[in-house]
Amino acid sequence: MITALAGGVGASKFLDGLCRVAAPEDVSIIVNTGDDIEMFGLYIAPDLDIVTYTLAGVVNRETGWGLAGETFNCLERLLDYTQTERWFNLGDRDLATHIFRTEQMREGRSLSEVAERIRTALGVKSRILPMTDTHTPTTIITDEGEMHFQEYLIKRRAQPKVTGIRFENIESAAPAPGVAEAILQSDAVIICPSNPLISIGPILAVPGMRDLLKQTGAIVAAISPVVGGASLKGPTDRMLADLGMQVSAAQVARIYSGIADVFILDVQDEAAKDEIEKLGLKVCVTGTVMRGLEDKISLARTTLDAARRAS
Repeated sequence: MITALAGGVGASKFLDGLCRVAAPEDVSIIVNTGDDIEMFGLYIAPDLDIVTYTLAGVVNRETGWGLAGETFNCLERLLDYTQTERWFNLGDRDLATHIFRTEQMREGRSLSEVAERIRTALGVKSRILPMTDTHTPTTIITDEGEMHFQEYLIKRRAQPKVTGIRFENIESAAPAPGVAEAILQSDAVIICPSNPLISIGPILAVPGMRDLLKQTGAIVAAISPVVGGASLKGPTDRMLADLGMQVSAAQVARIYSGIADVFILDVQDEAAKDEIEKLGLKVCVTGTVMRGLEDKISLARTTLDAARRAS
């Protein structure tokens, strides 16, 4: 049994490989919901949808998000009515997911119940679990004021300088149903190559989550999303720098040093191996850049092998 902690695009690429190496039904995925946002009266869960669409084989592989062959007629008409700027893309078929989710939640079903219905309908064999059923949106504190993470990332293109990060309502949150069992019953827990601050950070901030990762008998392996001093996807490098942290794989290892047993390091950063090992982590040096399916499969296989060797 394998459990993965995941953000969106970077994580979904790795998970695509993982579910080809391991039996998909043996994989549980705990997904960040700090990116969730309400727009046009609909509850949008970007990372949940990216992971689900990817494993269902329907994701737009060019962008890593949304559905392949999507159109945007409904969004364009909505913007005509509201006279607002287009900065967050919601495709016509993608909207069906958001409408269904919102309707179900208004009828009293939890986010995790709806996530289960959606992944089942799309034929995904792996369990997909939101980190919590509590709405805990991520607020980015910047030199231009506070804003929702989606506004910072997409509307503002990660340009404002980050001075802090806050996870709203996190104190009242709890792991979603199935999360504790997934972690405690796993043979391996993998922290996907996602932003450690705003993709994995919200998951670890859910009360009780760190304790579960310390209590589990599983080996916890973390994959660095920083390679050669830069992030492969998203604003990880910029956010680390803004917050006064080193932009390096070693910095990511320091963030995970209290919970991870193994650290997957790219060959470009092999010089940091000794520094990371001094943190108490076993280090596996390999290629972590996923340019195609073969790379995804190779990284997944290497990560599982490293976890097995460490057990």
